[in-house]
Amino acid sequence: MENKIDLKYLYSVLDKVYINREDSQSSKVSNPEVSNQLAAHICWMDIEPMIPERIYSVNFTNESTDLQITDLSYKLDITTLSQLAAKKLELNEIGYCKISLSHAVPFNSYSDNFSNSSFHIIDRLTKKIVGVGVIDYALRRANNISWYEMNINQEAHSRSKFQKPCVLWFTGLSSSGKSTIADQLQQKLHLLGKHTALLDGDNVRHGLNKDLGFTDQDRVENIRRIAEVSKLMVSSGLITLVSFISPFRSERVMARELLSKGEFIEIYINTPIEICEARDSKGLYKKARSGQLKNFTGIDSAYEVPEKAEIILHNSEALIEDLVDQILEYLKTHTKI
Repeated sequence: MENKIDLKYLYSVLDKVYINREDSQSSKVSNPEVSNQLAAHICWMDIEPMIPERIYSVNFTNESTDLQITDLSYKLDITTLSQLAAKKLELNEIGYCKISLSHAVPFNSYSDNFSNSSFHIIDRLTKKIVGVGVIDYALRRANNISWYEMNINQEAHSRSKFQKPCVLWFTGLSSSGKSTIADQLQQKLHLLGKHTALLDGDNVRHGLNKDLGFTDQDRVENIRRIAEVSKLMVSSGLITLVSFISPFRSERVMARELLSKGEFIEIYINTPIEICEARDSKGLYKKARSGQLKNFTGIDSAYEVPEKAEIILHNSEALIEDLVDQILEYLKTHTKI
């Protein structure tokens, strides 16, 4: 099959799946439901695999919103229709997924009215269609959760701390200097009487993210979790320093979009990989180049350079103190610290 699959292909496979359902009443007329948490079959159409937890855009018949695949339950063997374990979907594969939308949409299930159950998935960076899907049913959890408005909000926390909270997101290759710069910046902010929190990639993997490895899927989930934690810390009025490789643009964009305009400051530590290798006290680059360490960023796993970072620091020969001062100067100008 070519990479030009339309909904007819997905329908042809799912007709074989749904034909055996006792409650199947294909194309019966029904009033649409409304939900933001759904179970759906998805057919992937892109050479880049579908990765659970990544944010995509999605177009329904009369709605557009953001979509996050929160769980890939299984993929289908299209010949036997058997269910196979899977962590991602490759080109032309069909999987059964749980999805979360940024807002509720009206829909019908595929077994009730397939013409009102379909959607297109769009890559938010390239704007091209990367998948198509049809809805099975709404997840019950969608009706059991509501947002609770706190009496002490971000503005109140900010006033009490006499500061404007934000996220300083340090990204760059391993051994580029992210944690060293972030640590020294936090020390200077502390001396200025600022309330901060520092989230370091290695440290977080000892606790919150200790269940994650270094596959692309795990890296996406790693950043999703830390972005949500960062948002909570900003809502508490803190200047939050985040030091993670965060190799993919898509997840850095996701983290930025969780916050209000001006609250996310991306700091790209631009250090040549040769210098990173020379500084690597853990010997990780050496292990990666010898094949002992898989999925290492910059060697056999990609690092996507930021395109619109607020701050770019060239950390090859510069003094750490000078780099920290560059960040402080930016903060004085843009956040009035």
